[in-house]
Amino acid sequence: MVAQPSWLREFTRLRRAVLFLGKVDGCWFAHYLSREQIKPFMNKGERISRLVAELTAQDADPTQTDIAKHPFYRAFFQCWNEQRYYEAHDVLEQLWLRTDSGDADFFKGLIQAAGAFVHLQKRFEHPLHAKHSRRLPPAVRLFQLAEKNLSSFAPQHHGLDVVALCQLLRAYADQIVEFDYKANPWSPQTAPRLELLSGKN
Repeated sequence: MVAQPSWLREFTRLRRAVLFLGKVDGCWFAHYLSREQIKPFMNKGERISRLVAELTAQDADPTQTDIAKHPFYRAFFQCWNEQRYYEAHDVLEQLWLRTDSGDADFFKGLIQAAGAFVHLQKRFEHPLHAKHSRRLPPAVRLFQLAEKNLSSFAPQHHGLDVVALCQLLRAYADQIVEFDYKANPWSPQTAPRLELLSGKN
């Protein structure tokens, strides 16, 4: 018999209690369970929308048509600058999936760049781990794919200096290759920041 996680046991207990009392409310569990316990009941899009709302301190408006002002786009840069690359990837992925425009390769390039930094961050945090110690080659591939996807949007796009970002990605990839995939150029102290240029497309 497989043991249930504690949150599932608590969820089941509370559900039985509520059903026994005859009180059924659409979000009854929200008052009894923590955010981490509620998480499994939300789909990825709902979790990302909630994350963006927390980051921007306002409800995310997915109907915003100006990409440079879109809360998901801006949240990508906030997550990036906080070294939350995985969340940056997820946030922008939601915008990419919801947007039907000529920006698909632009979004893919940014998502790939964030993914490359996820690899470097994991390698930094766990250099001797069997899986994480082999993350430099995939990071280089993602840096190269990101540069390829972003380069056609140079010099600037949606307030981002694309040329500078492509140079950054190339520099990281070149440095990893130069040291034969043995040295990780990323550290929390030297992590790159991305800033949007105000009022420029």
